[in-house]
Amino acid sequence: MQEKHLSITQWAEEDRPREKLMQRGRAALTDAELLAILIGSGSRDETAVALSRRILRSAHDNLDELGRFSIDELIRNFKGVGEAKAISIAAALELGRRRKHAESLERKKIRTSRDIFDLFHPLLGDLQHEEVWLLLLNHTHKVLEQVRVSAGGTAIVSVDVRMTLKIALEKSALSVVLCHNHPSGNIEPSQHDKLLTDKLRQGLRAIQITLIDHIIIGHNNYYSFADSGEV
Repeated sequence: MQEKHLSITQWAEEDRPREKLMQRGRAALTDAELLAILIGSGSRDETAVALSRRILRSAHDNLDELGRFSIDELIRNFKGVGEAKAISIAAALELGRRRKHAESLERKKIRTSRDIFDLFHPLLGDLQHEEVWLLLLNHTHKVLEQVRVSAGGTAIVSVDVRMTLKIALEKSALSVVLCHNHPSGNIEPSQHDKLLTDKLRQGLRAIQITLIDHIIIGHNNYYSFADSGEV
């Protein structure tokens, strides 16, 4: 039997987020109401707003946590969410992530480890695999470029140090920051992380480039080798 969906006109007045947005503006809507506009319809037993509240509750009402849900997880875990709705949710969250990253890029001078975290968290915070990036800076610590140097699995990812040094030289960087994520959310550096930091620092020193920090990104926090006195 085909599931009957409630149209927007059949929803209770409080469950009509499109009308609310038009009348009161987008800032007046809750996260669940905005999500309901994306998915468009609920099911026979549930409005889109109710479905959206259920989805958000599973992510502890945290959009960053919701952004880590895969399309398959959304489809599998929530009755009423098919492929089209799951893709709409994923696409919207990705747009939000990119907007956050674009805003971070406007603050191009690196002064603290928090500046580095703010720059890379939109890129790395939600990933289910590990990536390693190099942040290239000029003599005043303004950003020249960000370059992904490696991507791998959920644990250890290999980094070609010689290639990383070559990138820093070719981009005329005077200092660099290494940054990678831990998909597990545990920001404590592994022995591999420490060895990589030391190896890269020594290689950069030989070509007169300074490694000013190595940042490990968790879900909503980070570890700074510089702040811990290890760089």
